[in-house]
Amino acid sequence: MLSTLAAGAAHAQTGLARDNGCLVCHSVQRKVVGPAFEDVARRYAGDDGAVERLTQRVLRGSVGQWGTQAMPANVGTSPDEARILAAWVLTLGR
Repeated sequence: MLSTLAAGAAHAQTGLARDNGCLVCHSVQRKVVGPAFEDVARRYAGDDGAVERLTQRVLRGSVGQWGTQAMPANVGTSPDEARILAAWVLTLGR
């Protein structure tokens, strides 16, 4: 039962990532334009401030974190959605 719930939650987060345009530049397992979500999760493993830091990067964009390619601000993503996405990404590197 728990694995079914976890699979449902992962599917919901993938849908949220798709709906917010994240999957245009990212993939869970491989680099596209931006880094794979699994690589992001591994980089920030054990970082207590990672959810907030990544939430702000989703909302405001960033440059220089993964090379020279800039990540644009996601103006259509709410702060709550950005926080959900950041927390989900951080679960993927395990």
